[in-house]
Amino acid sequence: MKNIKFLFSVAFMMLAVASMAQQDFSSPSFARWGDTPEQRQRNIEFSNFLKEQVTSKSYNAAAYYFQQLVANRPDASVNIYKYGAIIYRNKINRAQSIAEKNMMVDSLLMVYDLRLQYFGDAAKEGAAYILDAKTRDVMKYKRDDMGAIRDTFYAALEAGGEATDPELIVAYFVKLCDVYKNTDQVMPEEIIAEYDRLTPYVDTEANAEFKKQIDNAFGQSGAASCENLETLFRTKLAANPDDAEVLKQAVSLMTRAQCSSDFYFEVAERSYAVSPSAAMAIYLAQAFKNKGDYEKASKYLNASLATEEDPAERQKLLTQIAVVELVANNISAAAQAAREAIELNAEDGVPVFVLAQCYGISASNCGEQFSRQAACWAAYDKMGEAIKLLGDDSEYIDAARTAQSAFRNRFPSQEECFMRDLQAGSSYRVDCGLAAGTMTTVRPR
Repeated sequence: MKNIKFLFSVAFMMLAVASMAQQDFSSPSFARWGDTPEQRQRNIEFSNFLKEQVTSKSYNAAAYYFQQLVANRPDASVNIYKYGAIIYRNKINRAQSIAEKNMMVDSLLMVYDLRLQYFGDAAKEGAAYILDAKTRDVMKYKRDDMGAIRDTFYAALEAGGEATDPELIVAYFVKLCDVYKNTDQVMPEEIIAEYDRLTPYVDTEANAEFKKQIDNAFGQSGAASCENLETLFRTKLAANPDDAEVLKQAVSLMTRAQCSSDFYFEVAERSYAVSPSAAMAIYLAQAFKNKGDYEKASKYLNASLATEEDPAERQKLLTQIAVVELVANNISAAAQAAREAIELNAEDGVPVFVLAQCYGISASNCGEQFSRQAACWAAYDKMGEAIKLLGDDSEYIDAARTAQSAFRNRFPSQEECFMRDLQAGSSYRVDCGLAAGTMTTVRPR
């Protein structure tokens, strides 16, 4: 079969030579192939032979023509280097020893360097395209040489800019994380810095899957532990504790790592003080709420509320404030925030739930026993409204049903209602607690 291929190849080349003999190589259209008609003819013949040998998978013969073209006319055609890459990839796969394989890898990388030198300014497949392909082959064939991988990737990223293929970015970052986990070639500081530097390239809706892959690699690397992050940012902030960018980076990374140290909260608050924003205030509020520091959670929610003008966003903030104040047992503040939230959106069940709880809790402060019990009618009614609005998938629904049942158990008895000449179903105005003035219905226990 090889002999047959060789005969066909020879026949093809003879036909090509015969055809080229009829060409006028003194024409300017052939100028890129040489300075004289004879040089042009020879180099075009070599180009045709290169293509034919690659097509017939005769890579040793093809390598000869590639080398001749590079030596004599390296800027004649980009196809010289396209075929050159095919040649040396196949020669890598066919290498009989490590030394031979390494030699072929170096030859392949030389092909990319030459193509970059002579065709790096091409409009369609210029420097960014060439360096992208080179980086992929460096990661494939020099996978233990992190220095070479870094250098080619940085060059590719610089050339590609925002248009750099996100697949290449992910491949590089995953490789970096793998090397960190399995060798001592990469330090945690580099993983953290590269995550911060590369994430913006893939942090778009279109690249959501690539962003997820980078996040997963980062999380699984172990580099972004709270201990590593705290050590890193303590050092960075020692010289300039109010560096807004470093503070922002520290908060972002330590939040992702779910840090909860005093240093983390110190950095988060300092970041807000240096660059206050509604988004950061909300974030801090949630962080302090999770920590159980409801005073600071309320502080930052109210700070955000003070600058927010959009009614829908104000309603959300007021609802969060109501919940935080309720958990902190600041019942009056919780009720006030809940009422304001309800005024902005009467269809949100959460502030209604908070207000119902406030009614029930404040009832215990009423002096007379019957007044305390009667206030639970209003709490029961309000919680019923909340249950209708919350829906079965709400995180508050179980608590709402339990609370409503507890309110019912605190209703006045039949005897107590009779003693006050109150008939079941009649109207009653609550006279104490946060529900004072609310009209409800008499319902003996």
